[in-house]
Amino acid sequence: MSASCHDGAGSGAVVTSAPRIVLCGSPNAGKTSIFNTLTGLRAKTGNYPGVTVSRFVGTARTGRLDLVIEDLPGTYSLEPISPDEQIMVDVLDGRVDGEQRPDAVLIAVDATTLRRSLRFVAQVLGRGLPAAVAVTFTDELATRQGGLDLDAFGQALGVPVVRVVGNRGEGIDRLRELLAGWQSWPMPVLAPPSDPAELDAWIESVLTYAAYRPPGRHTVTRRVDAVLLHPVWGTVVFFAVMVLFFQTIFGLAAPLQGYVETLFARLSGMVSEHVRSPWLAGLLGDALLGGVGGVLVFVPQIMLLFLLIALLEGVGYMSRAAFLMDRVMARAGLEGRAFVSLLSSFACAIPGIMATRTLPSSRDRLATMMAAPLMTCSARLPVYVLLIGLLVDPAARVGPFGLQGLIMLAMYLLGAVSAMLAAWAFQRIGRGRGATLPFYMEMPPYRLPTARSVLIAMSDSARSFLRKCTTIIAVTTAGLWLLLNLPLHSAADLRAHGVDPGDGTAVTAYAADHSYAAGLGRLVAPVFAPLGFDWRINIAVLSAQSARETFVATLGQVAAAEDPEQPAQALRSMTYPDGPHAGRRVFTAPTIAALLVYFAFALQCMATVGIIRRETGTWKWPLVAFTYLTALAWVMAFAAHTVTALLAGGG
Repeated sequence: MSASCHDGAGSGAVVTSAPRIVLCGSPNAGKTSIFNTLTGLRAKTGNYPGVTVSRFVGTARTGRLDLVIEDLPGTYSLEPISPDEQIMVDVLDGRVDGEQRPDAVLIAVDATTLRRSLRFVAQVLGRGLPAAVAVTFTDELATRQGGLDLDAFGQALGVPVVRVVGNRGEGIDRLRELLAGWQSWPMPVLAPPSDPAELDAWIESVLTYAAYRPPGRHTVTRRVDAVLLHPVWGTVVFFAVMVLFFQTIFGLAAPLQGYVETLFARLSGMVSEHVRSPWLAGLLGDALLGGVGGVLVFVPQIMLLFLLIALLEGVGYMSRAAFLMDRVMARAGLEGRAFVSLLSSFACAIPGIMATRTLPSSRDRLATMMAAPLMTCSARLPVYVLLIGLLVDPAARVGPFGLQGLIMLAMYLLGAVSAMLAAWAFQRIGRGRGATLPFYMEMPPYRLPTARSVLIAMSDSARSFLRKCTTIIAVTTAGLWLLLNLPLHSAADLRAHGVDPGDGTAVTAYAADHSYAAGLGRLVAPVFAPLGFDWRINIAVLSAQSARETFVATLGQVAAAEDPEQPAQALRSMTYPDGPHAGRRVFTAPTIAALLVYFAFALQCMATVGIIRRETGTWKWPLVAFTYLTALAWVMAFAAHTVTALLAGGG
């Protein structure tokens, strides 16, 4: 027996021959750890029929039978104010088109916040489905001198209760046994009351019967939060963490990047030595190794970026940063939930845009969607690393800090500030805000993240990056290689233009300068010439519309064709072949500054355009986003080029 799902809004229902149990709970209750452990990460993702809220479905093997486990969005209440919360209510009540009501429900509750969790438990039990409760963080409850009698707790609720420590796998075997017998789960004799006053009394009676002692405040958490949540010192620490964050990315990843570069240089040399066909050697050496390999060089930075993010999130610092940034969000006219969406966009704008489903206001959702592409996603990282490396000597320092890391931090700050301004502007376009609704965010105690969770975050990001390199980027670079090498030139044609057919470097340079790619690059030259771009940069910028990393792959192809042994040096010494700037270096400080700023603003990701279309249900807003961001990118890049040229004394 198995489960399957269909991706895309309006997709078909989950088709299953196995019992379906939904997993629900509040955010940070350990629900995802339970789901991952039960399903062994064999999860499929898709959307609920007719809506664009994500679903996660996996198969749990219990020994006796397979069960379909569906992870519902985390929420604190079944009184919905956002699309995520509404879909949870609709699933439990069987109101999703093409879906049957689930067979049973498993509720994850955090033992350290049991009083608050019981209000949600009461609402779920009131739905009348067979239910069981998985109590998480009982180890932390004991450490903080709290207490809970699990047997008495189950008796008070009238449903089965099991203790689970998801990140360590404790209690999972017992949970599997419990799930296998879902048909025999007892039901509460009386459903919990719905009247608020009676519900409060019910919660007190359950806690008293279960001998619940709430945990004392975590001593370390209290002392550290006195600093990290302080409006002044907390902000100082936040910026210090960000500075160290980017210093680490450049400092630690540079040696690893050197090893990857050496590997691809050797592979390229082997291709040149052993592949006799010039076309095949060019495709393998220039397109794949020079292009795709030029992007794979940045895998160390990508993995280190996600390692640091996973550590900061796992230790509990990210929620503190969200608390500090809530004040900034308010100035932009957004509520705290929007920060979570924008924070997700640091990895990729797509999950950030999808996370806007948690926002109850449609105006806030739209403003956040229009701002999310400005956040500095991981796809920009290879471009920034390449350009900053061309602009700044690795040894350059400002006091104790490397200048490269400080410029990288400045680029991330530019993206964040621009996103806030864009959100503010679209809020005003939407004629202000509606009523402010409550915003809840957990402040978990500081914990050491498990090695497993950190490795999962790193491996997921690496797999996603490699998948893009072997699909979108590989196809794009192969196409660009053809454009750079066609049309073919005969020996007679080469001699007629003063090129020795036996001089491989001269032939390659002539072919590239008279290729279809060069023609396309020169066609758009009037648009990009004020920014200091030549036709090779133009082609790289155009190719980046499919994926930003393709910019690096395209320049990697050009550099590998000019100097396969030292492509990085080939980029630094690249000159204009003709025109008013003939003989001058292409990558001057004004041109690099313009490129950095252009990539900071431009919407160069068709997948992001597609997700905005899916979330808004119309082509109007993705076209607005693409148009305003492209125009903004050009204007800001022109300003950066002009100012840098004035400061440098010339372009």
